[in-house]
Amino acid sequence: MNQIKKKRPPIQKNNSENSVHSVKKTRCLVPLLLDWFATNARDLPWRRTRDPYAIWVSEIMLQQTQVKTVMPYWARWMRELPTIESAAAASPDKIHKLWEGLGYYTRARNLQKAAQEIVKGGKRKVESGNAEFPHTFKEVLALPGIGRYTAGAICSIAFNQPTPILDGNVIRVLTRVFGIAENPKENKTNRLLWKLAEKLVGRALRCPPYQNRCSRLNQSLMELGALVCTPRNPQCLICPIKKECVAFRKNRIDELPNLGKREKATARRFIAFVVERDGKFLVRQRPAGIVNAHFWEFPNVEMVNGNSNPKLAAKTIFGIEPAKLEHFHTLKHSITRYRITLDAFQVQLKNHGNISDGIWRTHSQLQRLAFSSAHKKILTKLGGAQK
Repeated sequence: MNQIKKKRPPIQKNNSENSVHSVKKTRCLVPLLLDWFATNARDLPWRRTRDPYAIWVSEIMLQQTQVKTVMPYWARWMRELPTIESAAAASPDKIHKLWEGLGYYTRARNLQKAAQEIVKGGKRKVESGNAEFPHTFKEVLALPGIGRYTAGAICSIAFNQPTPILDGNVIRVLTRVFGIAENPKENKTNRLLWKLAEKLVGRALRCPPYQNRCSRLNQSLMELGALVCTPRNPQCLICPIKKECVAFRKNRIDELPNLGKREKATARRFIAFVVERDGKFLVRQRPAGIVNAHFWEFPNVEMVNGNSNPKLAAKTIFGIEPAKLEHFHTLKHSITRYRITLDAFQVQLKNHGNISDGIWRTHSQLQRLAFSSAHKKILTKLGGAQK
């Protein structure tokens, strides 16, 4: 006889007056989180400093990027540009080269713009050379490239201020712990989550015996989401706050957070051409105001309307039909909702003199330029083929 599954009731919809958001629950969560973080926090290099500049750089790099990816980039950046002044004075080429491969390159340009603003408005000496990093949430939030989350993270971690944070990890933890069934992207729910985050970090300020309690509390929420309360296969049995977690108690972990239907990915295809002349290769710099602005790349074109003819694409770019065309490499990568296929071809042209757009450089010279991520992989593949 087939067993009839009992339909589970939906999690109760919440509002700020709901009992699950009580002061008692907040008071209980904070010491549990602080105790857990004290013994389980990863030893990350930016956690060994209170320098707001170093913490700021880490937070910008960590936006939409994994910790293991960021670590070597952060170390290299801090070695090359150890102060706000050095970041402000660096050439755009150096900024781009240090960020090469990290993606979302507007982050790097905004970071330098913000550094230049700080240097221009600096009045007295503090931790980072002669320029003073702003100390108030309002001032930090006003800097280019810094939103509410990043400003809250910097002020709490560097200055131990009770400023809330709300990123993907924290949203996941809070929606599960408090049983919030509504989509966190909706304004009302988002405001509720910010209010909860504010209550927690505010409570931490009054929770001895730990030092830097606001810093530790916010980092504990991020760390818990990264290590335990993960999107898939969360480690609920070792979670320090499972007894307070509504989703765990009601067996709803897989349903929260409720992010709605994921937008369908859009497929895009590009063709890139590796053109060689006398041991040098043709590359072009992307103009300002577009994705990957100022980064270098091999000549390429997007294939649209069903067109997939590489010879025709080469003629479109160079104005002449190629004498020879040979497939070299295929790359697949994702940018936001786009799933991109990039086919690279080695091409021989009848007349290089017709090419006026771009520069010719040897492979070793190209290594010193900053390439967008996909084209950097073509360059690396090209270096291997030449050995």
